[in-house]
Amino acid sequence: MLPWGRALRAAGLLRSGPGAARRARCGPGERPVGRGAALPAGPDLRHFLRGAAAGETPPEPPPGSAPGAGRVYLETYGCQMNVNDTEIAWAILQKNGYRRTKELDEADVILLVTCSVREKAEQAIWNRLRHLKALKARRQQARLPLRIGILGCMAERLKEEILHREKLVDIVAGPDAYRDLPRLLAVAESGQQAANVLLSLDETYADILPVQTSAGGTTAFVSIMRGCDNMCSYCIVPFTRGRERSRPIASVLQEVRMLSDQGVKEVTLLGQNVNSFRDMSEVQFQSAAAPVLSRGFSTVYKAKPGGLRFAHLLDQVSRIDPEMRIRFTSPHPKDFPDEASVLQLIQERHNICKQLHLPAQSGSTRVLEAMRRGYTREAYLELVHHVRESIPGVSLSSDFIAGFCGETEEDHQQTVSLLREVRYNIGFLFAYSMRQKTRAYHRLQDDVPADIKQRRLEELITVFREEAARANEAMVGQSQLVLVEGPSKRSPSELCGRNDGNIKVIFPDAETEDAAGCKAPVRAQPGDYVVVKVTSASSQTLKGVLLCRTTLSRSAASR
Repeated sequence: MLPWGRALRAAGLLRSGPGAARRARCGPGERPVGRGAALPAGPDLRHFLRGAAAGETPPEPPPGSAPGAGRVYLETYGCQMNVNDTEIAWAILQKNGYRRTKELDEADVILLVTCSVREKAEQAIWNRLRHLKALKARRQQARLPLRIGILGCMAERLKEEILHREKLVDIVAGPDAYRDLPRLLAVAESGQQAANVLLSLDETYADILPVQTSAGGTTAFVSIMRGCDNMCSYCIVPFTRGRERSRPIASVLQEVRMLSDQGVKEVTLLGQNVNSFRDMSEVQFQSAAAPVLSRGFSTVYKAKPGGLRFAHLLDQVSRIDPEMRIRFTSPHPKDFPDEASVLQLIQERHNICKQLHLPAQSGSTRVLEAMRRGYTREAYLELVHHVRESIPGVSLSSDFIAGFCGETEEDHQQTVSLLREVRYNIGFLFAYSMRQKTRAYHRLQDDVPADIKQRRLEELITVFREEAARANEAMVGQSQLVLVEGPSKRSPSELCGRNDGNIKVIFPDAETEDAAGCKAPVRAQPGDYVVVKVTSASSQTLKGVLLCRTTLSRSAASR
């Protein structure tokens, strides 16, 4: 709608109702006037044009009354990919005239970016919708309409149920349909439900620069690919996010440069399987040979030739800003080939974090085969040893599932022993939750009772914490380079940041010297690099004393 049209509608001088589009033809962006709708006497178009020329600002409309584009409240659930999806969706809506609000009661539109990886994640959304039902009822009584939308993986998986359950949700948009949000919201404004959950073979949102939503702007996520082809038997991702497709490297580099210009100090490259990245946008690289898998690893799909690979992307990204840390997640263990170009880059570049996520899922070869992970316990351990030889001092994290289909007590104990042998710094552990559409749902039995799953999960968490505490205690007495993120949540007199290994570090908010030679004492700010001497450690946190403020390059040169 044109600006003057919005002003007319806000003033109550332009009306439309359900079905109006069927009664009148309109130009792009215009709204129809229903049959018999009389326009009351009032200011004409010239009045509004004169007001715009004079710089007058129309009064702010109350919640729910903003025509076309209004105030949007966004809530994000689940993984970092959903954080990035939220930023993409907001960039699209902002470009179409919507405004962001952090106050739920001010919103004309509430959008929940959802996760489907476990039943608990979906239940959180259903609970939230029950809360929003009362808010929507109050708004309807006040004749201030509120539109509610479900975005992301849950939208893709449960479209029909979401639309029909209590008739609360107005729009449903899958992970590949965010460009369609303005149209879906326009349909919902007329009182109809709207949905688009089509999966795409090529959508990467490469031309959309996400609007960063994280407070402080110190760190950012950059999506480099979407979807997954691994088809692990427990995983819903290929069915909610579709097939693997990678962004052109040029668009990734453009986004990282923009973030560097904005002062962002740490970027995490995101994808379901980042180290299978394959940019096919440049013709001269489309005939490149397929990579060789790690020793002892296999895959359910044929090796894919052609394209620029993840090592090339990582090399280029790390060259943009020597003061910007680079992380990536989540890789698959199979895609660290023996020639180890990615591992070499991590070891050589001072701004690529010496931290790797190596999702194991289980320590039992028998369970790994049922999961279709494509490796044995022995092959996984060989890779861990290879990584530690290539990158001395590397920090390792992993994912584990307790109680997968057919898991025996012996299988569980093998996972316990893997946790002890590898001694991860960071872990993500969950009880198995069967998902419809997956291979496990169709071929296997979810035969481990819930109480046994929970008991095994608690045992895994206990062992992980014991070993992580030992790994972190080895850093006591050492100096760690820390990127300051902001005040500690537990104490306003302390600051919080993360070291190279992505472990949280807490230290006093005190004056310190600057390694650059500045004589005046300084206080560390979010986005600063500081050196902290570790004085104590737990399974999740390091504590220490502040030594000085420095830079990433200066710290690397002094090693």
